[in-house]
Parts: sequence; C-alpha cells; structure tokens
Amino acid sequence: MVRAGLTAERVTAAAAELADEIGLDRVTMSQVARRLGVKDASLYAHVRSLEDLRGRIALLAADEKTLRIAEATAGRAGKDALVAFANAWREYAHRYPGRYTATQAPLRIDPELAARAAGPRRAVELTYGMLRGYGLAEPDLTDAVRLLRSTFHGFVSLEASGGFAHERSSHASWVRALDALHSLLEHWPPSRDGDSS
Repeated sequence: MVRAGLTAERVTAAAAELADEIGLDRVTMSQVARRLGVKDASLYAHVRSLEDLRGRIALLAADEKTLRIAEATAGRAGKDALVAFANAWREYAHRYPGRYTATQAPLRIDPELAARAAGPRRAVELTYGMLRGYGLAEPDLTDAVRLLRSTFHGFVSLEASGGFAHERSSHASWVRALDALHSLLEHWPPSRDGDSS
C-alpha cells in the first residue's frame, strides 16, 4: 500500500537533501526511508532502485542549476554572461554538493522520465546560446562547451576537496580563470583541416 502523501518527488527531495549532507555515494534507500519516517519497502512504490533514485536526484539538480544559471545570465552577453554563468555554476556546486555530484554522472533512469526532463536540455541550450555571443560555430561551439564544463567542474571539485593548498585565495584564481576564458573565447583559434571528427 502506498503511504498517503509520499510521492516520487518527496522521496527525491529527501534523498537530495541527504546527499548534500553526507555525500551522494553514501545515500541508501534505508536512510531515505528513515528520513521520511517510512519502511524501506514504501519507497519502491515510487522509485525503482537506488540507481533510479540517483538519476532522479540528477534531474532535480539539473533543473535547479539550470534555473539559477538562466536567471543569472538573463539579459547579459559576452564576458558579463560568462561570469554570471560561471558564478551560478560554482555557487550551486558549493551549496548543494551531493546534488551537484549527481549531475556529473551519466543518467541511468527511465528513458521516458529523462525525455520529459527539461533541465539537461535547457542547460545545453543556455551554454550554446551564451557561447554564440562570442561568434562561435560548430565544431568550435562543442569544443568550447567542453572546455567550459571541464574548467568549471575541475575548479569547483578541487576547491571543494581542499585541493588548492596555496595561500592565494581560490576566489582570486577563479576570477583570473574567467578573465582567461573570456580572452580565449574572444580569440578562439581557427579550426585546422581534418579536426572535425
């Protein structure tokens, strides 16, 4: 019997909160059930498995992060858009570390649920749209998207794990990294023959 008031959304939200507190890889179905005050079996009426639940956390986080980036970049272009985009990404990663981690893994979830999710698709649209402001076209757009994602993810992951042990503040380095990215995007090197594969 399905417990009244328990939904897939409530289960996902509880699991996401737990992931932020203890880390995504330490979340179990039993812990989520305890947080909600139900038996483990009650969760399976709403989510298929722990893997399914992690995928749902990833979709929730993608929606949340994308909304924050969209709000931050609205009406901005060029360096202003890049900095707003990057800062929203970084702030989300630090405020919601478990959810953020979920967004970095391949989705293993019901394809129909994934297809209905707007967050991942909107994230791609926002990123490509921001980079088109630099006059980039394919294949350079895709290369630039990959560069930004690698830079942002690498930086916030190292920062969160204490990987920057130098006395210089990580924020100062972040600001300089964004300056460097902006300069690179404005002076993107031309594609070479044969590098489109």
